[in-house]
Amino acid sequence: MEGPLTGIRVLEVAQWWFVPASSAVLSDWGADVIKVEHPVMGDAQRGLAAVGFKSQEGNVDFMMQQSNRGKRSIGLDIANPKGRDLLYRLAAGADVFLTNFLPATRERLGIGVEDIRKHNPDIIYVRGTGQGPEGPDAGKGGYDATSFWSRGGVAEALTPPVLEVPVMQRAAFGDSIGAITLAGGISAALLKRERTGEASVVDVSLLATAMWVLAPDVVASKLVDPAAGIPKMGDRTQSPNPAGNLYRTKDRRWLLLMMLQADKHWADFCKHIDRPDMATDERYKDGAARFQNRQACIGELDEVFGSRTLDEWKQRLATMEGPWAPMQSAVELHDDPQAIANGYLCEVDRGDGHPYKPVANPVQFDQQPVALGPSPEMGQHTEEILTELGLSWDEIQAHKSAGAIN
Repeated sequence: MEGPLTGIRVLEVAQWWFVPASSAVLSDWGADVIKVEHPVMGDAQRGLAAVGFKSQEGNVDFMMQQSNRGKRSIGLDIANPKGRDLLYRLAAGADVFLTNFLPATRERLGIGVEDIRKHNPDIIYVRGTGQGPEGPDAGKGGYDATSFWSRGGVAEALTPPVLEVPVMQRAAFGDSIGAITLAGGISAALLKRERTGEASVVDVSLLATAMWVLAPDVVASKLVDPAAGIPKMGDRTQSPNPAGNLYRTKDRRWLLLMMLQADKHWADFCKHIDRPDMATDERYKDGAARFQNRQACIGELDEVFGSRTLDEWKQRLATMEGPWAPMQSAVELHDDPQAIANGYLCEVDRGDGHPYKPVANPVQFDQQPVALGPSPEMGQHTEEILTELGLSWDEIQAHKSAGAIN
């Protein structure tokens, strides 16, 4: 089945996760993505495998596999004039040029907007940045841990006041959110070009992504009492809504109730936990009563949930109408029946007998799970891409001798 971007060619000059993951999504949607890598060093993210970011069995470089699946890689030194000329020839036939190189580097390498559009005025030029294309820090780099998590306010918002050390994000957390945002922006730019003939410059920064994710807090921060500030995670025994709270099970796992319309679900909830008496108890009969008696209500619910294991609660709450969820680990997601039924993990076999399961992007078309391919080896498709460009074998060899390609 063809994807919605079949026939679109993307030229990627980028490293690490944020921007490359966005073009991996475009590849999932059918685009032909050509990843330009230095012919010797490759994408800097490949170096993470040397410090443990790979599987013990099968030597799967999962960071590269997740963020670069389905692409073709060309080993091209764009600092070499001959390599840069090949890049321009590739850009002439591309729909999208995608980069996260810093402004000074783009200028030095001759890959700025005007440089690329000299060879293709209709190309959509896309920049993923740390802090945005304007302002005093526009020329500075940034990973998601700095630009998204720390500067963007997410770490401060998610660190409980009782902790002496801030909470730290997981690998590529902000990058992945930024990547799907960037893929959406590129898709909108392609539609605009089709309708108007105008090619856009698309910008997404990790700082802007963080502010979008944290929008309720950011907007409210200037509207609430400055002395009070934005409510943070605090004592769960004082939660204003006991039906919107965390509870620990007998086997010391956690589940989360999130019944924002608690009165609507309270009676059914009490039935499912075998405490129908709490539905009619004057202290708990409605939201106002539960708020006034929240500590006692939460205390009773603590005892209830502490009496059974998480697996037992999964069975008992399976038919409950009110929203709730177990707190799962990453490995448990592999067995989540919803993840399985919807194809959110897709098995990929590189042909070496060691299959692995990258995560599909969250967008599906016509309820069809995407079929994922492996990430390319560095420069794996160099000759294939250059022959498509019209180079003869003698020309390819001459470029190799000049150090322009691998």
